Amino acid sequence: MWVRGLLLLALLCLSACHHGMDPVAFHDDGYPPKLSDWHVVEARDGVLQLNEGVVPYELNTPLFTDYAHKLRTIWMPKGVSAKYSPTDTFDFPVGTIISKTFFYPLPKDKPRNATDIARTYDTSRDFAGQGLNLAHVHLIETRLLVRRKDGWVAIPYVWNAEQTDAVLARTGDVQALTLVSDDGKREDFNYVVPDQSQCVSCHAHDWTTRAIQPIGPKARHLNRDYRYADGDENELTHLVREGYLTGAPDPADAPRNANWMDTHASLDARARAYLDINCGHCHNPKGAANTTGLTLDITTLEDRHIGICKPPTAAGQGTGDHLFDIVPGHSDDSIIPYRLSSAVPGTMMPELGRSTVHEEGVALIKAWIASLPGQCVVMH
Repeated sequence: MWVRGLLLLALLCLSACHHGMDPVAFHDDGYPPKLSDWHVVEARDGVLQLNEGVVPYELNTPLFTDYAHKLRTIWMPKGVSAKYSPTDTFDFPVGTIISKTFFYPLPKDKPRNATDIARTYDTSRDFAGQGLNLAHVHLIETRLLVRRKDGWVAIPYVWNAEQTDAVLARTGDVQALTLVSDDGKREDFNYVVPDQSQCVSCHAHDWTTRAIQPIGPKARHLNRDYRYADGDENELTHLVREGYLTGAPDPADAPRNANWMDTHASLDARARAYLDINCGHCHNPKGAANTTGLTLDITTLEDRHIGICKPPTAAGQGTGDHLFDIVPGHSDDSIIPYRLSSAVPGTMMPELGRSTVHEEGVALIKAWIASLPGQCVVMH
Protein backbone atom coordinates (compact mmCIF):
# COMPACT_ATOMS: atom_id res chain seq x y z
CA MET A 1 0.00 0.00 0.00
CA TRP A 2 2.76 2.44 0.89
CA VAL A 3 4.41 1.90 -2.51
CA ARG A 4 1.14 2.73 -4.27
CA GLY A 5 0.84 5.79 -2.06
CA LEU A 6 4.29 7.00 -3.06
CA LEU A 7 3.50 6.47 -6.73
CA LEU A 8 0.28 8.46 -6.35
CA LEU A 9 2.18 11.25 -4.61
CA ALA A 10 4.77 11.33 -7.41
CA LEU A 11 2.04 11.57 -10.03
CA LEU A 12 0.33 14.36 -8.10
CA CYS A 13 3.63 16.27 -7.87
CA LEU A 14 4.22 15.79 -11.57
CA SER A 15 0.76 17.05 -12.49
CA ALA A 16 1.19 20.02 -10.16
CA CYS A 17 4.24 21.10 -12.18
CA HIS A 18 1.97 21.64 -15.18
CA HIS A 19 -0.75 23.49 -13.26
CA GLY A 20 -1.63 26.80 -14.86
CA MET A 21 0.61 26.32 -17.92
CA ASP A 22 -0.92 26.68 -21.34
CA PRO A 23 -0.20 23.80 -23.74
CA VAL A 24 3.12 23.89 -25.60
CA ALA A 25 2.77 26.23 -28.60
CA PHE A 26 4.65 25.34 -31.77
CA HIS A 27 5.27 28.44 -33.92
CA ASP A 28 5.79 27.37 -37.51
CA ASP A 29 7.28 30.73 -38.52
CA GLY A 30 8.65 33.94 -37.05
CA TYR A 31 10.50 34.58 -33.81
CA PRO A 32 8.27 34.96 -30.74
CA PRO A 33 9.63 37.73 -28.47
CA LYS A 34 9.55 35.70 -25.23
CA LEU A 35 10.48 32.17 -24.27
CA SER A 36 7.15 31.87 -22.46
CA ASP A 37 5.38 32.26 -25.81
CA TRP A 38 6.35 28.64 -26.47
CA HIS A 39 5.21 27.27 -23.05
CA VAL A 40 7.95 24.64 -23.08
CA VAL A 41 9.61 25.70 -19.82
CA GLU A 42 8.39 28.54 -17.60
CA ALA A 43 9.48 30.15 -14.34
CA ARG A 44 6.61 29.61 -11.88
CA ASP A 45 6.44 29.47 -8.09
CA GLY A 46 10.22 29.45 -7.67
CA VAL A 47 10.77 26.64 -10.18
CA LEU A 48 11.68 26.52 -13.84
CA GLN A 49 8.91 24.09 -14.72
CA LEU A 50 8.60 21.68 -17.61
CA ASN A 51 5.27 21.52 -19.39
CA GLU A 52 3.32 18.35 -20.01
CA GLY A 53 5.04 16.15 -22.57
CA VAL A 54 8.37 17.98 -22.22
CA VAL A 55 10.95 15.25 -21.62
CA PRO A 56 14.30 16.09 -19.98
CA TYR A 57 17.51 14.34 -20.94
CA GLU A 58 21.27 14.45 -20.35
CA LEU A 59 24.31 13.36 -22.34
CA ASN A 60 26.90 10.79 -21.31
CA THR A 61 29.57 13.43 -21.91
CA PRO A 62 28.32 17.00 -22.40
CA LEU A 63 29.77 19.89 -24.37
CA PHE A 64 31.76 22.29 -22.19
CA THR A 65 30.39 25.84 -21.93
CA ASP A 66 32.26 27.88 -19.30
CA TYR A 67 31.30 25.45 -16.51
CA ALA A 68 27.59 26.14 -17.10
CA HIS A 69 25.07 23.50 -16.09
CA LYS A 70 22.36 22.64 -18.62
CA LEU A 71 18.77 21.47 -18.61
CA ARG A 72 17.93 19.80 -21.94
CA THR A 73 14.41 18.89 -23.08
CA ILE A 74 12.53 17.43 -26.05
CA TRP A 75 8.89 17.98 -26.98
CA MET A 76 6.93 16.64 -29.94
CA PRO A 77 3.33 16.95 -31.08
CA LYS A 78 1.09 13.97 -30.44
CA GLY A 79 1.13 11.23 -33.01
CA VAL A 80 4.66 11.73 -34.35
CA SER A 81 8.05 10.41 -33.31
CA ALA A 82 11.73 10.52 -34.19
CA LYS A 83 13.43 7.74 -36.14
CA TYR A 84 16.39 6.02 -34.53
CA SER A 85 19.87 6.04 -36.07
CA PRO A 86 22.81 4.15 -34.56
CA THR A 87 25.32 6.86 -35.60
CA ASP A 88 23.64 10.11 -36.62
CA THR A 89 21.26 12.61 -35.03
CA PHE A 90 17.79 11.08 -34.82
CA ASP A 91 15.41 12.05 -37.63
CA PHE A 92 13.01 14.33 -35.76
CA PRO A 93 9.59 15.20 -37.21
CA VAL A 94 8.27 18.66 -38.03
CA GLY A 95 6.92 20.21 -34.85
CA THR A 96 9.76 19.07 -32.57
CA ILE A 97 11.10 21.61 -30.05
CA ILE A 98 14.43 20.93 -28.35
CA SER A 99 15.43 23.29 -25.55
CA LYS A 100 18.68 23.79 -23.68
CA THR A 101 18.74 26.08 -20.66
CA PHE A 102 22.18 27.25 -19.50
CA PHE A 103 22.40 28.07 -15.80
CA TYR A 104 24.81 28.20 -12.88
CA PRO A 105 24.38 27.14 -9.26
CA LEU A 106 24.73 29.97 -6.79
CA PRO A 107 27.73 29.85 -4.42
CA LYS A 108 26.81 28.02 -1.23
CA ASP A 109 27.07 29.69 2.17
CA LYS A 110 29.15 32.59 0.90
CA PRO A 111 28.41 36.30 0.57
CA ARG A 112 28.12 36.94 -3.16
CA ASN A 113 28.10 39.78 -5.60
CA ALA A 114 25.36 40.00 -8.19
CA THR A 115 27.64 38.47 -10.83
CA ASP A 116 28.97 35.57 -8.72
CA ILE A 117 28.14 32.04 -9.85
CA ALA A 118 29.53 28.70 -8.66
CA ARG A 119 32.22 26.76 -10.49
CA THR A 120 31.14 23.29 -9.49
CA TYR A 121 30.08 19.90 -10.82
CA ASP A 122 27.68 19.45 -7.89
CA THR A 123 24.09 19.30 -9.17
CA SER A 124 22.44 18.33 -5.87
CA ARG A 125 20.78 21.71 -5.38
CA ASP A 126 19.90 22.36 -9.02
CA PHE A 127 16.67 20.46 -9.38
CA ALA A 128 13.15 20.70 -7.98
CA GLY A 129 11.47 17.61 -9.41
CA GLN A 130 12.11 17.70 -13.16
CA GLY A 131 12.57 21.49 -13.14
CA LEU A 132 15.15 23.82 -11.66
CA ASN A 133 15.12 25.31 -8.17
CA LEU A 134 15.35 29.05 -8.79
CA ALA A 135 16.40 29.70 -5.20
CA HIS A 136 19.70 27.92 -5.89
CA VAL A 137 20.47 28.62 -9.55
CA HIS A 138 20.89 31.60 -11.85
CA LEU A 139 19.46 31.24 -15.37
CA ILE A 140 21.50 32.66 -18.24
CA GLU A 141 19.93 31.63 -21.54
CA THR A 142 17.63 29.11 -23.18
CA ARG A 143 18.29 28.05 -26.75
CA LEU A 144 15.54 26.47 -28.83
CA LEU A 145 16.02 24.27 -31.86
CA VAL A 146 12.71 24.17 -33.71
CA ARG A 147 12.00 21.67 -36.50
CA ARG A 148 9.95 23.57 -39.05
CA LYS A 149 8.82 22.44 -42.50
CA ASP A 150 11.94 23.82 -44.18
CA GLY A 151 14.35 22.49 -41.55
CA TRP A 152 15.75 23.33 -38.14
CA VAL A 153 15.81 26.90 -36.83
CA ALA A 154 17.90 28.05 -33.83
CA ILE A 155 16.30 30.70 -31.62
CA PRO A 156 18.20 32.11 -28.59
CA TYR A 157 16.55 33.66 -25.52
CA VAL A 158 18.31 35.45 -22.63
CA TRP A 159 16.83 35.43 -19.13
CA ASN A 160 15.97 38.76 -17.55
CA ALA A 161 17.47 39.98 -14.26
CA GLU A 162 14.27 39.11 -12.40
CA GLN A 163 14.52 35.50 -13.64
CA THR A 164 10.86 35.57 -14.66
CA ASP A 165 11.18 35.12 -18.42
CA ALA A 166 13.71 35.07 -21.25
CA VAL A 167 13.63 37.48 -24.16
CA LEU A 168 14.58 36.95 -27.79
CA ALA A 169 18.28 37.69 -28.41
CA ARG A 170 18.93 37.06 -32.11
CA THR A 171 22.02 39.29 -31.98
CA GLY A 172 23.42 37.47 -28.94
CA ASP A 173 24.49 38.87 -25.60
CA VAL A 174 27.53 39.23 -23.33
CA GLN A 175 27.35 38.97 -19.55
CA ALA A 176 30.22 39.68 -17.15
CA LEU A 177 30.28 36.91 -14.56
CA THR A 178 32.61 35.60 -11.86
CA LEU A 179 33.19 31.89 -11.29
CA VAL A 180 33.60 31.15 -7.58
CA SER A 181 35.18 27.83 -6.60
CA ASP A 182 34.53 26.02 -3.31
CA ASP A 183 37.97 27.14 -2.12
CA GLY A 184 37.07 30.79 -2.78
CA LYS A 185 39.11 31.15 -5.97
CA ARG A 186 37.53 33.70 -8.31
CA GLU A 187 37.72 33.95 -12.11
CA ASP A 188 36.15 36.85 -14.00
CA PHE A 189 35.00 36.12 -17.53
CA ASN A 190 32.53 37.20 -20.19
CA TYR A 191 29.78 34.70 -20.88
CA VAL A 192 28.94 35.04 -24.58
CA VAL A 193 25.53 34.12 -25.94
CA PRO A 194 26.14 33.50 -29.66
CA ASP A 195 24.06 35.38 -32.17
CA GLN A 196 21.63 33.41 -34.28
CA SER A 197 23.87 33.34 -37.35
CA GLN A 198 26.72 31.76 -35.36
CA CYS A 199 24.66 28.68 -34.55
CA VAL A 200 25.46 27.25 -37.96
CA SER A 201 29.16 27.08 -37.01
CA CYS A 202 28.54 24.12 -34.72
CA HIS A 203 25.15 22.82 -35.81
CA ALA A 204 25.80 22.43 -39.54
CA HIS A 205 26.82 18.77 -39.81
CA ASP A 206 27.24 19.14 -43.56
CA TRP A 207 29.15 22.30 -44.46
CA THR A 208 28.07 22.12 -48.10
CA THR A 209 24.37 22.59 -47.28
CA ARG A 210 24.91 24.38 -43.93
CA ALA A 211 21.57 23.07 -42.75
CA ILE A 212 21.60 22.95 -38.96
CA GLN A 213 20.81 19.91 -36.84
CA PRO A 214 20.86 19.07 -33.14
CA ILE A 215 24.17 17.74 -31.83
CA GLY A 216 23.30 15.88 -28.65
CA PRO A 217 20.35 13.62 -29.56
CA LYS A 218 22.36 10.69 -30.88
CA ALA A 219 22.20 7.14 -29.60
CA ARG A 220 25.71 7.14 -28.15
CA HIS A 221 25.03 10.30 -26.13
CA LEU A 222 21.55 9.32 -24.85
CA ASN A 223 22.24 5.69 -23.99
CA ARG A 224 22.29 6.30 -20.23
CA ASP A 225 19.94 6.43 -17.27
CA TYR A 226 18.07 9.55 -16.16
CA ARG A 227 16.23 10.19 -12.91
CA TYR A 228 12.72 10.95 -14.14
CA ALA A 229 9.81 11.88 -11.90
CA ASP A 230 8.66 8.24 -11.81
CA GLY A 231 12.11 6.72 -11.34
CA ASP A 232 15.39 5.94 -13.10
CA GLU A 233 15.17 4.72 -16.69
CA ASN A 234 17.39 4.51 -19.75
CA GLU A 235 16.81 7.58 -21.90
CA LEU A 236 16.40 5.63 -25.14
CA THR A 237 13.90 3.33 -23.46
CA HIS A 238 12.06 6.30 -21.99
CA LEU A 239 11.79 8.10 -25.34
CA VAL A 240 10.36 4.93 -26.89
CA ARG A 241 7.87 4.57 -24.04
CA GLU A 242 6.82 8.22 -24.44
CA GLY A 243 6.21 7.61 -28.15
CA TYR A 244 9.02 10.01 -29.08
CA LEU A 245 11.33 7.44 -30.70
CA THR A 246 10.84 4.45 -33.01
CA GLY A 247 13.23 1.78 -34.22
CA ALA A 248 15.55 1.83 -31.21
CA PRO A 249 17.15 -1.48 -30.16
CA ASP A 250 17.61 -2.64 -26.61
CA PRO A 251 20.07 -0.22 -24.92
CA ALA A 252 22.56 -3.08 -24.55
CA ASP A 253 22.72 -3.26 -28.35
CA ALA A 254 23.02 0.51 -28.91
CA PRO A 255 26.28 2.48 -28.99
CA ARG A 256 27.24 4.26 -25.81
CA ASN A 257 29.85 6.93 -25.16
CA ALA A 258 31.72 6.97 -21.89
CA ASN A 259 31.12 9.58 -19.21
CA TRP A 260 34.32 11.66 -19.35
CA MET A 261 34.36 11.89 -15.53
CA ASP A 262 33.84 8.15 -14.91
CA THR A 263 37.21 6.83 -13.78
CA HIS A 264 35.90 3.27 -14.07
CA ALA A 265 35.87 3.72 -17.86
CA SER A 266 39.09 3.50 -19.83
CA LEU A 267 41.13 6.65 -20.37
CA ASP A 268 40.82 6.15 -24.12
CA ALA A 269 37.02 5.89 -24.01
CA ARG A 270 36.72 9.00 -21.83
CA ALA A 271 39.04 11.11 -24.00
CA ARG A 272 37.44 10.00 -27.27
CA ALA A 273 33.98 10.81 -25.85
CA TYR A 274 35.21 14.26 -24.79
CA LEU A 275 36.67 15.03 -28.23
CA ASP A 276 33.57 13.61 -29.92
CA ILE A 277 31.09 15.98 -28.26
CA ASN A 278 33.33 19.04 -28.05
CA CYS A 279 35.07 18.81 -31.43
CA GLY A 280 33.47 16.12 -33.59
CA HIS A 281 30.56 18.26 -34.84
CA CYS A 282 33.10 20.37 -36.81
CA HIS A 283 35.99 17.93 -37.18
CA ASN A 284 34.28 15.29 -39.33
CA PRO A 285 34.41 14.51 -43.06
CA LYS A 286 31.49 16.88 -43.84
CA GLY A 287 31.82 19.43 -41.03
CA ALA A 288 33.11 22.99 -40.94
CA ALA A 289 36.66 21.77 -40.27
CA ASN A 290 36.70 19.06 -42.93
CA THR A 291 39.59 20.72 -44.80
CA THR A 292 41.92 20.21 -41.82
CA GLY A 293 42.08 16.44 -42.26
CA LEU A 294 41.54 16.15 -38.49
CA THR A 295 38.51 14.02 -37.70
CA LEU A 296 37.54 13.80 -34.05
CA ASP A 297 34.15 12.14 -33.93
CA ILE A 298 34.26 8.84 -32.09
CA THR A 299 33.67 6.72 -35.19
CA THR A 300 37.14 7.68 -36.48
CA LEU A 301 39.84 5.02 -36.18
CA GLU A 302 42.90 5.85 -34.10
CA ASP A 303 45.28 6.74 -36.89
CA ARG A 304 46.44 10.02 -38.37
CA HIS A 305 42.82 11.11 -38.88
CA ILE A 306 42.53 11.81 -35.15
CA GLY A 307 45.78 13.72 -35.25
CA ILE A 308 48.43 11.19 -34.27
CA CYS A 309 51.64 12.42 -35.91
CA LYS A 310 49.54 14.53 -38.29
CA PRO A 311 50.98 17.93 -39.19
CA PRO A 312 48.51 20.86 -39.25
CA THR A 313 47.12 22.13 -42.53
CA ALA A 314 46.04 25.71 -41.76
CA ALA A 315 46.14 26.33 -38.02
CA GLY A 316 48.33 29.46 -38.25
CA GLN A 317 49.08 30.82 -34.79
CA GLY A 318 47.05 27.95 -33.37
CA THR A 319 50.00 25.57 -33.70
CA GLY A 320 52.05 27.22 -30.99
CA ASP A 321 55.04 26.17 -33.11
CA HIS A 322 54.18 22.52 -32.46
CA LEU A 323 54.65 20.12 -35.37
CA PHE A 324 51.85 17.60 -34.87
CA ASP A 325 48.25 17.56 -33.63
CA ILE A 326 49.09 14.65 -31.32
CA VAL A 327 52.57 13.49 -30.35
CA PRO A 328 52.15 10.12 -28.59
CA GLY A 329 53.52 10.25 -25.06
CA HIS A 330 54.13 14.01 -25.23
CA SER A 331 51.05 16.13 -24.56
CA ASP A 332 53.04 19.35 -24.14
CA ASP A 333 54.34 18.95 -27.70
CA SER A 334 50.86 18.40 -29.15
CA ILE A 335 48.68 21.03 -30.84
CA ILE A 336 45.29 19.77 -29.61
CA PRO A 337 45.86 20.33 -25.87
CA TYR A 338 47.69 23.58 -26.68
CA ARG A 339 44.58 24.94 -28.37
CA LEU A 340 42.24 23.56 -25.70
CA SER A 341 44.38 25.31 -23.07
CA SER A 342 43.99 28.72 -24.71
CA ALA A 343 41.23 31.33 -24.39
CA VAL A 344 42.80 33.61 -27.02
CA PRO A 345 40.77 34.12 -30.24
CA GLY A 346 42.59 32.64 -33.20
CA THR A 347 44.27 30.04 -31.02
CA MET A 348 41.55 28.56 -28.84
CA MET A 349 39.50 25.55 -29.80
CA PRO A 350 36.58 25.26 -29.98
CA GLU A 351 36.43 28.72 -31.56
CA LEU A 352 32.96 29.45 -30.14
CA GLY A 353 31.07 28.51 -27.00
CA ARG A 354 33.55 29.29 -24.29
CA SER A 355 35.56 32.14 -22.79
CA THR A 356 37.31 30.04 -20.11
CA VAL A 357 39.61 27.03 -20.20
CA HIS A 358 38.15 23.69 -19.13
CA GLU A 359 40.98 22.72 -16.85
CA GLU A 360 39.69 19.23 -16.07
CA GLY A 361 38.99 18.51 -19.73
CA VAL A 362 42.48 19.61 -20.75
CA ALA A 363 43.97 17.41 -18.02
CA LEU A 364 42.02 14.43 -19.40
CA ILE A 365 43.26 14.97 -22.97
CA LYS A 366 46.83 15.48 -21.79
CA ALA A 367 46.71 12.27 -19.75
CA TRP A 368 45.32 10.37 -22.74
CA ILE A 369 48.02 11.66 -25.11
CA ALA A 370 50.69 10.86 -22.51
CA SER A 371 49.42 7.25 -22.46
CA LEU A 372 49.58 6.75 -26.24
CA PRO A 373 52.39 4.56 -27.59
CA GLY A 374 54.57 5.34 -30.58
CA GLN A 375 56.60 8.26 -31.82
CA CYS A 376 56.48 10.79 -34.62
CA VAL A 377 59.17 11.06 -37.26
CA VAL A 378 60.13 14.57 -38.32
CA MET A 379 60.87 14.73 -42.03
CA HIS A 380 63.61 17.17 -43.07
